Amino acid sequence: MNKPSILLIYTGGTIGMVKDFKTGALKAFNFDQLVERIPELHLLDCSIETYSFDVPIDSSDMRPEMWVQMASVIEEYYEKFDGFVILHGSDTMSYSASALSFMLENLHKPVILTGSQLPIGDLRTDAKENLITAIQVAALQNNNLPVIQEVCLYFEYKLYRGNRTSKVSAELFNAFTSPNIPHLAESGVNLRVNKSLLTYTSQDLPFTVYKKMSRDVMILKVFPGIQQNVLQAILNIPELKGIVLETYGSGNAPTEAWFLNTLSQAIKKGLKVINVTQCSSGSVHMGKYETSTELKEIGVISGKDITTEAAITKLMYLLAKSDISDFKLAFETPICGEMED
Repeated sequence: MNKPSILLIYTGGTIGMVKDFKTGALKAFNFDQLVERIPELHLLDCSIETYSFDVPIDSSDMRPEMWVQMASVIEEYYEKFDGFVILHGSDTMSYSASALSFMLENLHKPVILTGSQLPIGDLRTDAKENLITAIQVAALQNNNLPVIQEVCLYFEYKLYRGNRTSKVSAELFNAFTSPNIPHLAESGVNLRVNKSLLTYTSQDLPFTVYKKMSRDVMILKVFPGIQQNVLQAILNIPELKGIVLETYGSGNAPTEAWFLNTLSQAIKKGLKVINVTQCSSGSVHMGKYETSTELKEIGVISGKDITTEAAITKLMYLLAKSDISDFKLAFETPICGEMED
């Protein structure tokens, strides 16, 4: 049997940094010398090749154009490799994982994003474990088919569905959480995969890459004291097509007439408004309380238990499509496990 082949794609981020011990500054290292830095990679039962962005970026500078670049690399090498590991800065990793989960349509191979809180050359780094196990996960096979066939995020011993994650800590090694579904796998003495949670698409459906993402969107968090002129100014931004509205609890918002009327007028003009909870876990249940019933009546779309990261990227993805006749139905229907059915 041939060993699984994995393409390691370096986009930037802390994981690819080493410290210059003379200056103390961090700098990117040459990923062609990856095995020299992590000789343990020789022990993995797979073959590894690397691909690096010409100019590695801090993930704080992440843009949809770079999601397209990542997706295009996977498209170009899709037939050659059995799995892909993307090294990425942690700050926007959940956004990228969510975006790629929509852009890589009918994915039949693993795409695992990982990174680290400390540079790869640091004495206490978490980079080696994250990288080695992410590659192992990408190389898992059963009857010559990949065990994982979706976009995932691996960090600190846990594998998550990428579009279900949020970063919750800037300092702890376990920096990510998946608030509404359990992790898909856990690395301990053994690598345990919860196969009942994995998603698969029919092998008959062709893998395609969708490269258009609308940027005419924004996120607005409701807060006590939000003013009418502020809301009106935001909803009247020229070319704005969609907004993710982070509401209280299970989807509740102010019931003042000006608030509802302002939203209603924007929706009638074609603005798509997605209701997600600003709580760290839980789901929107529009109509459960009076404070969300009126949102439902004016045409606000339920985000159910989707994360904000997945909501904004799904909105960008759907708004760029020209063949959607019922946008509300399209958003409220799961595409790749990003929300409850």
